[in-house]
This record gives sequence, C-alpha cells and structure tokens, in this order.
Amino acid sequence: MGEAMNEIDGEILTLDEVAAYLKAGKRTVYRLAQKGEIPAFKLGGTWRFRRSELDNWIADSIQKTKPEAD
Repeated sequence: MGEAMNEIDGEILTLDEVAAYLKAGKRTVYRLAQKGEIPAFKLGGTWRFRRSELDNWIADSIQKTKPEAD
C-alpha cells in the first residue's frame, strides 16, 4: 500500500508546481483555477491539481485549437 500512496502523492501538484509544469505564471494558473477553466480543487484553502486531469485538459485544449481537416 505504501507504493500506491506514493503514486497518489506524486500525482497531486501545488500551484507552484503547476506553474512550472505549464511554464506559466503563478497568477495565471491561480486565475484559471478561480474561474474553473483549469481542473483544480481546494485543500485547506490552497489550490491543488491532479496531474492526470491537467494532461487531459492540455490534450483537450490542443484538440480545440487544431483546425478540422475535412
């Protein structure tokens, strides 16, 4: 069970970690989280992010910006 907990812990990111991961400013990430535009949740008053949800959000964002090839 210890290994499973480590995997879960490693998957939850802080605002600072997400800003570095996305190569974006902390204020930008915070604003997106407040507006509900990026998948996030609050834990004890601070924003937390699940890496897998961020990866899905990135993939969805890329799909939306690609022109459709008909």
